[in-house]
Amino acid sequence: MKPHLLKVSLKPESSFNFYKRRGGDFYNQWHFHPEIELIYIHKGRGTRLIGTNVHRFEPGELFLFGSNLAHMWRCDPEYFETGSKLKAEVTVVYFHHDFLGDKFFNVPELKSIESLLEKAKQGIKITGQTRDQVRELMTRLASAKGLERVITLLAILDKIAASKEKDIINPLNHQLKIDQTEADRLNKIFQYTSNNFQKKITLSEIASVANLSTKSFCRYFKSKTRKTYYDFLLEVRIAHACNMILERDMPIYEVCYESGFNNLSNFNRYFKKIVNKTPFEFKKEHRLLTA
Repeated sequence: MKPHLLKVSLKPESSFNFYKRRGGDFYNQWHFHPEIELIYIHKGRGTRLIGTNVHRFEPGELFLFGSNLAHMWRCDPEYFETGSKLKAEVTVVYFHHDFLGDKFFNVPELKSIESLLEKAKQGIKITGQTRDQVRELMTRLASAKGLERVITLLAILDKIAASKEKDIINPLNHQLKIDQTEADRLNKIFQYTSNNFQKKITLSEIASVANLSTKSFCRYFKSKTRKTYYDFLLEVRIAHACNMILERDMPIYEVCYESGFNNLSNFNRYFKKIVNKTPFEFKKEHRLLTA
């Protein structure tokens, strides 16, 4: 999987793009693009990587990504099985910061939207009633034409900007800035980790994937992600554990070992540290929500 600058084609009669996508998976390459992205997940479950944040994604989630924020979606393994009828479905809006002109968002009445688009460089998850209201506006946007189309997008951005129902995904105010060379190296690291997290990965092993010495790799990875490689590896393993707890009726100890841990007490400790619940609490809560 080669990361690249995703080129979003724009129709000549449009100032921004609106897509509905449906298939066995999302666009699952680690990628970035200059366009700001608003994405609503109708169907699909799996693991997301946004900037330096690894977490699970579920249907009914809404995100806003700023320009050049690296991200990737990986649906659960069941979506790729032969004969699987599982489908992923999303609605996506792409637009440039200056799609209405260089200075449009600088006027006093639109300063809140300008601030929102700056915060979106860290990634934003929109929740609660705001998410539901934006989803309805996105439905309206699908059939809007002419000036109504632009007004509806501005209404969406204004509603998100005014709401407190949103969470910053990378709260350290650190945008993962990458060029093609850095994207290629980081993607090799992410891809190798994704393929091998269930077994022990040594620092020398992953450093060789990045073609760096162990010391250089540790400095490099920390400078790019603001976390150690082992912290990142733990997040990948816990995200996989969450998937297994939610999708399969397996004992917790089996989830532990299938996720790359060889010690149940360590698994419970790291799970609670990252998810803020024990695996049993997480499983019980999900059962109550789906009952």
